[in-house]
Amino acid sequence: MPRPRQPGRHRRPEPLAAPEGAPALVLAVPGAPSAATRGLAEEIVSIARSELPGLDARIGYVDGDDTEFPTLQAVLARTADERTARYEQALAAGLETSEPEGPVGVVVPLLAGPDAALLRQVRQAVMDSRVAAELTDVLGPHPLLAEALHVRLSEAGLARADRARLFTVATAADGIVLASVGGEEAVQAAGITGMLLAARLAVPVMAAALDQEGSIASVAEQLRSAGSQQLALAPYLIGPEIDAALVEAAAAEAGCSAAEPLGAYPAIGKLALAKYTTALGIAPQQPQGAPVR
Repeated sequence: MPRPRQPGRHRRPEPLAAPEGAPALVLAVPGAPSAATRGLAEEIVSIARSELPGLDARIGYVDGDDTEFPTLQAVLARTADERTARYEQALAAGLETSEPEGPVGVVVPLLAGPDAALLRQVRQAVMDSRVAAELTDVLGPHPLLAEALHVRLSEAGLARADRARLFTVATAADGIVLASVGGEEAVQAAGITGMLLAARLAVPVMAAALDQEGSIASVAEQLRSAGSQQLALAPYLIGPEIDAALVEAAAAEAGCSAAEPLGAYPAIGKLALAKYTTALGIAPQQPQGAPVR
């Protein structure tokens, strides 16, 4: 027999679902589109859908071509057309319905930190679509991004997965260069997540800019001057926003190994969804990360 539902505060919360007719979550993917970029974006929206059943999640490319990789403005325009068509079909069928109101979509930039140039492109694409859409902030800073950075470093053998366990990693870094893009504003924002990462790893973490000449080398020198002997570069990037060759060049400049970008780590999909639900006022709580050990 099924167990009776428990009353009171110990009862399990009802699962959240997307409200009927809710705007679409439109993931704005920066950088040059490719098959790898599309796979990453699809995995991220899949994570978001699994967290919020009924979610209408779509992908628009900032530098798309409207064929294999639809542009952000084309995706927004198509979403608006589909909403209008549903309304007209309901009227034609004699169903009681009201004219759609509010934004057609909530655009979430696939960026870990602020990048003024890329955000200008996203904003312009939204304007060019001539569609009522809401644009959210970028995903970070957030504790979940520090968790993701920790995991990527441990996967590369550059950090211990759990510093409470009694073992060491011979290649573990004693200083981390946190590489961001977007200039000084991005460096400052990355520094906040860097403090959270430093607390997890118990090693110094300093942010630098991949798109500012000499920034990576300068920060690496500061860490070495402070006593760090074995550095690692942690890309504070999701991936599509920059050429992977720049990360390799930065690691060579700093004289150290590099971890992989954040990619489709589950936290990225959860944070994208949190931006969406917060914009609509349907978020019960912010996503939580694993505790620091």
